[in-house]
Amino acid sequence: MDAPGGAGTASAAMRRMALKPCRLDGVAAQTLCGTLEVFEDRAAATGRKISLRVVVVPALASQPKEDPLVFLAGGPGQAASRTRILPALERIRRQRDIIFVDQRGTGDSHPLDCEALNPSRVSLAERFADREDADVLPQCRKGWEADERLYTTSIAMDDLDDVREALGYAKVNLWGISYGTRAALVYMRQHPDRVRTAILDGVAPMGQYLPLYAARDGQRALDLLLEACTKDTVCATAYPDLRARTEALLAKLDAAPAKVRLPHPRTGVTEDFVLTRRVFTAELFALLYSPDVASLVPLMLDRASKDDWTTFVALSLGLTDEVARTTSRGMFLAVVCAEDAPFFTVEDAEREAKGTWFGSRMAMDVKKACAQWPSSTVPKSFRAPVVSDIPTLLLSGELDPVTPPPWGEEAKRTLSHSLHVVVPGLGHNTVGADCARSLMAEVLTRGSVEGLTPDCGKGLKRPPFFTSFAGPVP
Repeated sequence: MDAPGGAGTASAAMRRMALKPCRLDGVAAQTLCGTLEVFEDRAAATGRKISLRVVVVPALASQPKEDPLVFLAGGPGQAASRTRILPALERIRRQRDIIFVDQRGTGDSHPLDCEALNPSRVSLAERFADREDADVLPQCRKGWEADERLYTTSIAMDDLDDVREALGYAKVNLWGISYGTRAALVYMRQHPDRVRTAILDGVAPMGQYLPLYAARDGQRALDLLLEACTKDTVCATAYPDLRARTEALLAKLDAAPAKVRLPHPRTGVTEDFVLTRRVFTAELFALLYSPDVASLVPLMLDRASKDDWTTFVALSLGLTDEVARTTSRGMFLAVVCAEDAPFFTVEDAEREAKGTWFGSRMAMDVKKACAQWPSSTVPKSFRAPVVSDIPTLLLSGELDPVTPPPWGEEAKRTLSHSLHVVVPGLGHNTVGADCARSLMAEVLTRGSVEGLTPDCGKGLKRPPFFTSFAGPVP
């Protein structure tokens, strides 16, 4: 069945992938789905084949532009087709098809899923257990029919180019978020003649090793939050001496894990569990991604310092289902064990985490898990900065705990036709700001960053802090 709009007109003559109407969870727009088979081992071009899930959301215009917007999801391990990002792209969809491809190892593209690595429905004791991926990795690997060495970014971006060709598009526009910005950069290097423009939101350049710098960058975001609370009369009055009290809480957890007893927020059944400092700080790190969620962090820290863990548990569980629904932890390891862990040492991890509340555990857990991962290789120049003259819009959230603005500046140095815009008051990814969405639409319309204003979100600031569950003080 031919699709309406761009998927059925601009590229139908060259398309060699069958597309059929389908429904995406939470998406009302008409969508079309198909699959493309590729060799798992692209270099050998023999053996097992894997099916890549492809979703096309056709443009609304009767005569759409011939170059679609291709979304590259984060993680690594997030399934593009399971993200609920489409409403932010309505302006762009008027003129262009939107393409979602589940990268190999994610979603419905031969996923490297493992419930033990990313449990979604478990007791509080299991949910907050202080375990490492390395402890359960052997169990996970038994369930996969896959050569885990072959799920790296470079290979996946060649898959993506096959998808582009199969859909009949001569050129594409790329939009990457978080790890998706690394994927976009790799595609730009491997297939430069196929990219019209690129938008990188929450920039992870080739010099960033996951998660080596997470403790340092997360501490920066947390310091900004605590400083903002101190300067906010309402927050400072509600939560006096919050930094000192949190440091005392961490020292207490260091001395002995907290023994917690409270009703499960979803079932109401009272449960007992033990909470270590490592698990607490890992959950705290995750709460910093979104300023809306982070606005509850002072309240959570205040309650936790008084041995009330209700807010902590509720906030942590609130993030769990969405992460588990959209992310493959196995694919995360397939990427970082090939592309990141081999490039930093234990000494590097300790140096970068020095003086932070988060410590080197995040980086060291990855190193330990990767010691059990089959050895993989990446191209010799993989970690070299991507040099390109493709028009590229770089977007950074001022409060981002994982890809803060300095990483955008690093990428910009070797992208000769680029513009870096820092959006105030936002965290990890900026698509929530109308001005960021306007810039995205504009760079696609112009095919250039020339003439775009770097001013975005003037007057934007972090959301007001909650002083109770009723919300911020009006």
